[in-house]
Amino acid sequence: MKSAAFYILLGFSILNGFTSCTVLQWRSNDAEIQAYFAEKEIPTEISYFEIDSMDLKIRVQHIKQSKSDINIIFFHGSPSSLSAWNGYLNDTAFVKKARIHAVDRPGYGYSNFGDAMTSIDTQAKVMSNLLDHYDLENVIAIGSSYGGPLAARLAYENPRVKGVVMISPAIDPNNEKKIWQSKFTQWWITRWLCPTGYRVAGDEKTVHAQELALIANDWSAVTVPVLHIHGDIDDIVPYENIQYTKEVFPDIEIITTPNTGHEIAWGRPDLMKPLILKFMEKVFLE
Repeated sequence: MKSAAFYILLGFSILNGFTSCTVLQWRSNDAEIQAYFAEKEIPTEISYFEIDSMDLKIRVQHIKQSKSDINIIFFHGSPSSLSAWNGYLNDTAFVKKARIHAVDRPGYGYSNFGDAMTSIDTQAKVMSNLLDHYDLENVIAIGSSYGGPLAARLAYENPRVKGVVMISPAIDPNNEKKIWQSKFTQWWITRWLCPTGYRVAGDEKTVHAQELALIANDWSAVTVPVLHIHGDIDDIVPYENIQYTKEVFPDIEIITTPNTGHEIAWGRPDLMKPLILKFMEKVFLE
């Protein structure tokens, strides 16, 4: 008969072994980000948006070379950090067409690392305040996985958002796939073994369906154009989420990327970038 310690170690090994958004557990500090973009010869700024009443500090990276008045803001999934979007922030096509911003969501990267904010509504309100603080106009909000419904909720909160791109979004409360490995982040006997980003992701995942249900009736008020991109063999966020977005958003475009899974935001930027750029043209030329 195997001991409890054996099962704990087995569970931890499995937890570290499973992929999806978890491949982006890492985070880069400010100096590493500056060095990376200096090597690419792309000037970048890093700032911290603070809400004293919440004891909250949100890290934001900015690429502001463009003379355009269009702003793109990226929201990552879980666990992850703003560095997940490096391939977009250093792309000359994006740098020329818009000012670009990437955010460490609460609990990740260097935004109160380890302190989960499980409410999508609260996160969206924080990001709405962030848009106002930096005076960002003509915003395209882009989110992957968990960041998808956050980007859409931001459009509900703030009229500065003129368009939303959701990549592999976990948005249907009735089609929220259970990831059994996340249970290790919730059991007291195994939680301490899990890396910090995994624990935050587990905290979010545990209540994600309930949080989506709380805001489900508001999607009809999001009248800006919404683009939903989803891989048809996504094994983390079911492809059937597209049926939900078709029903709840007034102005929705669905694009299926064939034979692709959940990691298309960072795994297939060759597919995502042209779609995002085309969407930008649609939003601001119509």
